[in-house]
Amino acid sequence: MRVANVSGRLKLLVDDGALDVERASGGRISSDPQSAYARFDELCTWANSVDGADEPFDPAEADSPVPAPSQVFAIGLNYADHAAESGFTKPEAPVVFTKFPSAIAGPLTTVALPPGSVDWEVEIVVVIGKTATSVPASRAWDHVAGLTVGQDLSERDLQRSGPAPQFSLAKSHRGFAPMGPCVVTVDELDRPDDLELGCEVNGVVMQKGRSSDMIFSVAELVAYLSGVVTLFPGDIIFTGTPPGVGMGRTPPRYLRNGDVLRSWVEGIGTITQTFVADSGAIEEA
Repeated sequence: MRVANVSGRLKLLVDDGALDVERASGGRISSDPQSAYARFDELCTWANSVDGADEPFDPAEADSPVPAPSQVFAIGLNYADHAAESGFTKPEAPVVFTKFPSAIAGPLTTVALPPGSVDWEVEIVVVIGKTATSVPASRAWDHVAGLTVGQDLSERDLQRSGPAPQFSLAKSHRGFAPMGPCVVTVDELDRPDDLELGCEVNGVVMQKGRSSDMIFSVAELVAYLSGVVTLFPGDIIFTGTPPGVGMGRTPPRYLRNGDVLRSWVEGIGTITQTFVADSGAIEEA
């Protein structure tokens, strides 16, 4: 199953089209995309009875498929080669920070560049589908609604300022958490633990990796986080980025006015961000 958010309404993607969930279900399931994750099993059961789409789906009209999570977790240094290019050794436990929900944006956006050095980090984003408290890794996937494509955009100057890193704030400028174009359930993916992900700037590939190279797998991350906090339906986890970020290049390469960043995850889709130099708020492309 693939679900998307178009103009604030939950859509089921079928073949090349879409189905408005509230209308097609006769009002049984809400049109609110965020509330869908609290009733995800019911949504999946209903979706199995659907025959086809009744409207086109245009990714340019899509918003974030998870627009208002209660918690946004992010994992740093979760690929050994990225840890090395960042000047760190391989971590022995997940490195966890947050991105604030106000940074969330849809799959096709224009992002205003703040002062500093803005970098790219393509990531697979996990969406929680069932409340998880102290869940073992062996059952972790049962608590996952699906996966989507994300960018953990990062302003490196603020991130490295002060006596301690400012990860969460530097990674939470407006529009710094674009996601989409849809959430894909695990059963749609042949190898959910071994997906190619990558990104390109102006058509030049900057990152390419496989999720099987994660130091801590999706299941291990869900188990680790749920051992400390309770994960709620609709919460999201940015799972880390492979090597190839701008900060790790010689010389460093950061995003500039007019740059177009395209990111993808195998079997899920692509998102595209265009960067502008002015200080205006993010706008939908």
